[in-house]
Amino acid sequence: MLDIKFVRENPDAIDVAMANRQTSWDREKFFELDDERRAVITEVEELQATRNAESKKIGALMKEGKKDEAEAAKEAVRAVNEKIDGLAERRTALEQEQYDFMAHLPNIPCEATPYGKDEDENIERRRWGTPREFDFDFKPHWDLGTDLDILDFERGNKLSGSRFTVLGGAGARLERALINFFLDTHTSRGFKEWWPPIVVKRQTMFGTGQLPDKEGQMYHATADNFYMIPTAEVPVTNIYRDVILDEKDFPVKMTAYTPCFRREAGSYGKDVRGLNRLHQFDKVEIVQLSLPQNSYEALDGMVAHVESIVKSLGLPYRILRLCGGDMSFTSALTYDFEVYSEAQKRWLEVSSVSNFESFQANRLKLRYKDADKKTQLAHTLNGSSLALPRIVAALLENFQTPEGIRIPEALIPYTGFDIIK
Repeated sequence: MLDIKFVRENPDAIDVAMANRQTSWDREKFFELDDERRAVITEVEELQATRNAESKKIGALMKEGKKDEAEAAKEAVRAVNEKIDGLAERRTALEQEQYDFMAHLPNIPCEATPYGKDEDENIERRRWGTPREFDFDFKPHWDLGTDLDILDFERGNKLSGSRFTVLGGAGARLERALINFFLDTHTSRGFKEWWPPIVVKRQTMFGTGQLPDKEGQMYHATADNFYMIPTAEVPVTNIYRDVILDEKDFPVKMTAYTPCFRREAGSYGKDVRGLNRLHQFDKVEIVQLSLPQNSYEALDGMVAHVESIVKSLGLPYRILRLCGGDMSFTSALTYDFEVYSEAQKRWLEVSSVSNFESFQANRLKLRYKDADKKTQLAHTLNGSSLALPRIVAALLENFQTPEGIRIPEALIPYTGFDIIK
């Protein structure tokens, strides 16, 4: 959440930021709420001064034996107290409305975020590898997986409905191998592994910005008011909600594997075929808490870290810097990783690495004591490292041979086999 003082003092900057995001904000409504709230506070302070003055009179009047005048003063104090109580209720309502307004205001893109309307205006930073050319009839992963009996979309549909799948045999082993490979790589580079809950309170979803922005995309267990997480970022980052750290505690580096759940409402067609866009999927996440002055250096380090993993799998990839119109609600700067699918003739997003600056920390009340012992907001970052379905799809499609699916060398110690026949 943005700092209300910053918004109040820099409305023109908010205009520019929202234009970059291809949206707008109700500037008039913000100042209407803010001005009324401040007017209420001023009126309460004036009434409190009046009440204090009238209260002082009562004692003096009683000493002078002026009971009628003292009773009139008491009545005046009672009337003032009633007004103060009414204004207190109005102030509470205004502050809640103002808080809700701020909760729906997205983060400000940093200066490095390109101006653009949608994914077509993202900027490619670099790419690695050459898309493979096949001298035989190659297949998309949904046909390969079915032929090899490692992916079963029919059973997934039978058990749960469309956009669910069942992995079996070598497919299940490959999924587990990737999870272990990713986690081992992260922990070897200083990320502490966590095993968090996958159902969380509404407050937890609010803390990282999924709510209220993505309310319609979340699976919600209404009986207990629990939410199924869309990413491990949610519970892992919230571990430090309402925590005050010291400067020496940074950086805080965390990783976790979780199943993830997204309704994916509104997506259709080729985007949802096979493993491209499931309602339930596996993902390994990395999260970092940083001092503000170090957060963009931390972002570069996380991008390099994810890049080394994708490269170790031998998958052709490209890295995009997202424009304002394609960036998430919470992000100040985001890099997307995409791997190429020759079978589908398209790039598939497998990771987003983002710096949220203090946006999440303000919602989480995640703070630290600086060298002067003053309390400041930390910066938070996260990255998919990696989302499993599209990585599996890319491995099946890019490493298919007439004999079967070759396993990248880095994964063989985890799978125990070098080919799926």
